[in-house]
Amino acid sequence: MRILYSHRIQSRDGQSVHVEEMIAALRAAGAEVRVVGPGFYAQAGFGGESRMVARLRRVLPGALAELAELAYNIPAYLRLRRACRDFHPDLIYERYNLFYLAGALLARRRGVPFFLEVNAPLAEERTRFGGLRLARLAHVLEAWVWRAADRVFTVTGVLGEMIARKNVSPTRIVITPNGIDPAAFPPMPEDLAADRPLILGFVGFVRDWHGLDGVIAEMARAPENPLLLRVVGDGPARAALEAQAKTLGIAERVRFTGLIDRAGVPGEISRFDIALQPRVVAYASPLKIFEYMAAGRAIIAPDQPNIREILEHERTALLFDPQQQGAMWQAILRLAADPLRRQQLGAAAQAEITRRNYTWAGNAARVLTLAATTRML
Repeated sequence: MRILYSHRIQSRDGQSVHVEEMIAALRAAGAEVRVVGPGFYAQAGFGGESRMVARLRRVLPGALAELAELAYNIPAYLRLRRACRDFHPDLIYERYNLFYLAGALLARRRGVPFFLEVNAPLAEERTRFGGLRLARLAHVLEAWVWRAADRVFTVTGVLGEMIARKNVSPTRIVITPNGIDPAAFPPMPEDLAADRPLILGFVGFVRDWHGLDGVIAEMARAPENPLLLRVVGDGPARAALEAQAKTLGIAERVRFTGLIDRAGVPGEISRFDIALQPRVVAYASPLKIFEYMAAGRAIIAPDQPNIREILEHERTALLFDPQQQGAMWQAILRLAADPLRRQQLGAAAQAEITRRNYTWAGNAARVLTLAATTRML
């Protein structure tokens, strides 16, 4: 099967991991994949974005920047049309992005099935957090692209329900959570040293809303529990978190690794005693949770519907009430005092990866199976 993979990813971060892992899995399953995306994507280092894009965002007023995003469809469509003419794809598969219409337009014109992968309701997200100026237009175009797809692959049932409310038929919506490559997570030797401090761990691009400030504050209030916090990654919130730890007198207990190569992530996670997801938006399928599971770590995460789609309280993780002050810290203290429970939760979470096939290979197989039986709806 020939798949034309379309995206408008501008930076190399969690979303780029998803894109590249899915492409690799589709190819490993026997598909021929041609990728069409921005030229500046290849120039961005991991954790960063194109300098040209960053500069345009700084100098253009909000509405003009959004119109520039819309205008990008012209060169994007021409590139896709050229690739479609040369490649003759059986399927156009696109990673959804706001104001990006090229794949839907080309699929309709050429009569090629169109699969759309949606990881967030971006019109709503950017309206709430990004100061979106052309919000009404963004919502209209978003709904049009969703309805244009023959299949919409969405990472959670919560997000699937949001998409269905935009008059997208539920029969077209396929729930496909994030995944991992099991080969990247070989068994790691356990550190059984009884006299070392326990390590709380977090992986990801660090933003304010991740809630690590609450973890640091609780650590400072409980000096009798000298836990360490290891943050694998970097991001805009790092400086404030380091300053907070210094002000509270626990700078030596909070360590940021900075950006590391993807191949190094499994080894870093294997050092955690307790893996944290302090906060998460209501519709997400956090990639880090699947990595924690694959590494067999004891996980603490918020008790909310999208997380309950992945984890089960007291079996594969401890879930805490995100509205109850101190609930996460109580869960941390409980696991810190119970090594056997940590081991049980980690083993059950790891087994869940296999039981529910939370892998990129499984996700690719689902796409290919549906592609083989789909005609334009």
